[in-house]
Amino acid sequence: MLLPVIRHGKMLTGFLLSCLLAALISCGPGKHDSQMLRIGLMEEPRTTNVWLASDANSRKVLSLIYQPLYTYDPDTLDLAPWLAASMPEYDPATESYTIRLRHAKWSDGTPLTAHDVVFTVDLIRQFQVPRYYAQWQFVEKTVAVDDQTVRFFLSQPRAIFLTKTLVSFIVPKSQWAPIAQQAGSTKKPLVALMNAKIPKPLGSGPYMLEQWRQGAFLHMKKNPHFFGKNLVICNRRLGPHADAILFKMYSTADVAILALKKDAVDFFWWSIQPGYIDGLEKNRNTKIFLSDRSALYYMGFNVRHAPFSDPDFRRAATILIDKDFIIERVLQGYAASMDSIVPSENIFWHAADLPQYGHGLSREERIQMAFRLLSDAGYTWDRPPVNAAGKVVSPSGIILPSGRPMDAFTILTPPADYDPARATCGVIIQEWLKDLGIPASTRPMSFGALLQRIKDRQDFDTFILGYGQLSLDPDYLNNFFHSANDRPGGWNMSGYRNPEFDRLADASVQAMEPARRQELVWEMQRILMADLPYIPLYNPVAIEAVGTQRFEGWEQMIDGIGNIWSICRVKPLAAPM
Repeated sequence: MLLPVIRHGKMLTGFLLSCLLAALISCGPGKHDSQMLRIGLMEEPRTTNVWLASDANSRKVLSLIYQPLYTYDPDTLDLAPWLAASMPEYDPATESYTIRLRHAKWSDGTPLTAHDVVFTVDLIRQFQVPRYYAQWQFVEKTVAVDDQTVRFFLSQPRAIFLTKTLVSFIVPKSQWAPIAQQAGSTKKPLVALMNAKIPKPLGSGPYMLEQWRQGAFLHMKKNPHFFGKNLVICNRRLGPHADAILFKMYSTADVAILALKKDAVDFFWWSIQPGYIDGLEKNRNTKIFLSDRSALYYMGFNVRHAPFSDPDFRRAATILIDKDFIIERVLQGYAASMDSIVPSENIFWHAADLPQYGHGLSREERIQMAFRLLSDAGYTWDRPPVNAAGKVVSPSGIILPSGRPMDAFTILTPPADYDPARATCGVIIQEWLKDLGIPASTRPMSFGALLQRIKDRQDFDTFILGYGQLSLDPDYLNNFFHSANDRPGGWNMSGYRNPEFDRLADASVQAMEPARRQELVWEMQRILMADLPYIPLYNPVAIEAVGTQRFEGWEQMIDGIGNIWSICRVKPLAAPM
């Protein structure tokens, strides 16, 4: 059908828009297949190459194909055997861990053995694959004791071996060895490896790729050789029970939510905005899940230059920021306030009794407290924000302790169409800072340009960013704040340097005893919340929605229901009699 020409830049008519929405909602196979699970994605996956996959949607698809040795228990968040048959056995004499594998197969029916594990580790180390190499570089040697047993020899103790390393994906030697050999013969081996096309990934997960029509849908079918079928792991009997999965691509959240309401999709795998909740709650075909997240949304400072190099300035700014206001007015209550870089939902690693700057104070009391702090630190004003009678007034002309007027500076944020909450926070915070005469203004910019300016060029004053899915292991504290990572392209974007923090961070890396490492991580948080290179703002609730007409049995854990447990456990509803 030919669409009518739109003349003079006029918008689409309501009728035409409805037709387009209907087409998007109904596209792809399996609309009436009761055994097919239909999942909506916000964006197209970018690749089926597991080493290149850095975007969330590619990782979601590949997590159903490639599997790790261990995963996390949904209830306790403890390490749980997955491809492994039991917990690792440690030998202190040789600094090695021995792991026995379940009897598993790849999706082509060939055995998954210890030789595949050894190959995966060697490939990561040989090519120094980003996102994986740091987790394996301290593994000096990996040996296949026999087909079902693998032994890892560590060059030095590393706490993350049990919490991050062993949850890495294992890939089949049969498929990847020829690719690695060819890539290794090129001038740029890593580039060749990561750009290799993998049209049919061979995996050990519950599903395998059947068809990908880019821009429309991605079709997966059940893996008949999935090792977990009918196994009980973490007190849960695994399926999968759906014969196939159809991933549908939606250009906007509006279209995806409409698809949920119209029963054209069973799950929208994306954390939705609070504004959609009311409409979904009123729809009898949908159900909402609210889950804790391991996330961090924060304001960062470039502590390489004044005034941001001054901890007192950063503390005053923290006092002025009313996190409860942000949560209630901007996030409509669907978030938790944060007083540490480690979310409080990560119970084992989160430090208690950290300072809560300005908590419970009125706007006037916040200004008065911040004013006293900066005055004691040597800041002055042409007209102070608090007069001689102690009353809050309109300030002007803040002057640094050096005697130089404070320059105007910018708070960089993502644009509102990317993240309205962070963009709005920037606008609100600039006004709160102006209450103290601090000349701040906000500037939204594209996410890619924002990250390049902060991380690569280090040309910024302050910024508001977030990590939507922090690892449950707090090793990211080292990445974000260790002085060794203060370099262009490094993750210490603030330029924070503290020798005592570095000492604790180095010790935590080698602390194999969880209780000892916990003490170190708690002390690292206390230092960070005293120095405040980042101001943690909020941890949003994961808001997800499913259709109720066709499937049930979603598994809720930290970060939501979009997880391997749900995919292995959801069942089609019995057809009505």
